[in-house]
Amino acid sequence: MPTLKLRFPGGRYHATPWGHHVNEGLVEWPPSPWRLLRALVSCGFTSQRWNDVPTLASSLIEKLASVLPLYRLPEITAAHTRHYMPYIEGAKEKKTLVWDTFANIGDGEILVHWRCEINSDETVLFGNLARNLNYLGRSESWVEAELIPDAPISTDNFNAVPHCENKQRDQRYEQISLMAAIPGEDYQAWRSEQMKVVLAPFQGKKETAKLKKDRDKAEQPYPPDLIACLTRDTSWWKGHRWSQPPGSQRVLYWRPSQSIEVTAPRISHRKAVPPIEMMLLALTTPSGNKSALPSVTRTLPQAELFHRAIVGRAGNGRVIHCPELTGKDANSKALRDGHQHAHILPLDLDNDQHIDHILIYAGMGLGETAQRAISTLRRTWTKGGVGDIQLAVAGKGRLDDLRRLPDRIGTTIDSLMGTESGARTWISLTPFVPPRFIKKLGKRNDLFSQVNAELSSRGLPNAAVSIIPWHSEDVHRLRHCIRVRKRGAPPPQDVGYLLRLTFAETVHGPISLGYASHFGLGLFIAEPGDP
Repeated sequence: MPTLKLRFPGGRYHATPWGHHVNEGLVEWPPSPWRLLRALVSCGFTSQRWNDVPTLASSLIEKLASVLPLYRLPEITAAHTRHYMPYIEGAKEKKTLVWDTFANIGDGEILVHWRCEINSDETVLFGNLARNLNYLGRSESWVEAELIPDAPISTDNFNAVPHCENKQRDQRYEQISLMAAIPGEDYQAWRSEQMKVVLAPFQGKKETAKLKKDRDKAEQPYPPDLIACLTRDTSWWKGHRWSQPPGSQRVLYWRPSQSIEVTAPRISHRKAVPPIEMMLLALTTPSGNKSALPSVTRTLPQAELFHRAIVGRAGNGRVIHCPELTGKDANSKALRDGHQHAHILPLDLDNDQHIDHILIYAGMGLGETAQRAISTLRRTWTKGGVGDIQLAVAGKGRLDDLRRLPDRIGTTIDSLMGTESGARTWISLTPFVPPRFIKKLGKRNDLFSQVNAELSSRGLPNAAVSIIPWHSEDVHRLRHCIRVRKRGAPPPQDVGYLLRLTFAETVHGPISLGYASHFGLGLFIAEPGDP
């Protein structure tokens, strides 16, 4: 019987109860069963790269939906902030007061226990989803989740439980309403009854294209199964005139009376968030059209756009000291750290010539401020695009953790990292732009010397350098890569090279050299076939 442990690093949980407006000053406590299931499904699409919910995940979710979970809740206080939200009405800009109510949890932990049996494969999947869950509720509710598969947990200590008709509670408890999923079998039975009514007008009529279209339209408000119900967004079910999501139900729970104190927030001494080496973001479009993602030729401008966005988000519009993102110290001077600050590397992991991921890694580590800025950034843009591009965290931790990504994208990551034993030969993935003028005379400024100087500045050994001809079919497209930054200093010469580096010993990636190497240029991958 699985148990999910939830901890909120920011010390706050933001979520508005179903059926209430944000300005009512209410907070959903505990997190509803419906919200938990939707969070797990959403995490599958972002971190596991689902195109559709797989059979194993459907089985897991339906088992969790078949029972109402028990909660062990910590002591909390309710607090709020108030701010004015601008909006446009006609030709004028107006403001409206918005209340942001949240539960101040501090270092407290929530335990959620489902009294159902799940098999070993479902347990592994549940654990993966839990580890990659980044927030619960609104995006500012950062969460760390951990699955406790079969620990001996006494349910007597759970203080928020479903209502039972034959069991009443004393004055120490209060009754609340939460949103939960209808068990899958019950939903199918209900839908079958609805379909009899909805499709009755179409029975016995001649099959025509119009009839089929009208019948399909009549079926649309009724998702085929519970998983489909969980994946429908708010605009969909409101557009079909549902008062609440199909497949959901209101259930009664008992929780301790006055479990939410309205007092001054407690000062919590929460643990510092440890730095991590990398974060990997997945890019999608609202329509799911991969061809609408930016071309790999726009690696540099996309990296610049993303970098400006996360720096701005980290400082919330103010100048902030975050050296791993800015590359500057407290006096705004460039770091002399051997390129240990953040590299923003747009990647094409499915090899369709469109950027579908962004890897952010820093040898000095990404601290709490940087992690928060990256995790909470939800969209970016591209020149000439059809709309905004959605972002979601697909992985974070150590660089070696990238090797555990699914095979579909892990193969490309392996070439970026090199095998676990490293690789000797590396080839350009994006053009190398020399950081200084190429001079025919003088050993310091020829192409090969500049490459080895770049390697040395990153603590890597010298390599034998050779030029890959541009006419090679595989690299011809890279002729059109943008090589000049929009806001930063231009390169000494707008010229790019495709190179092959051969080391005397194996080395590990990522290897990024030259001008704009922190923004995706000069990136190398292990040559195919190199052990």
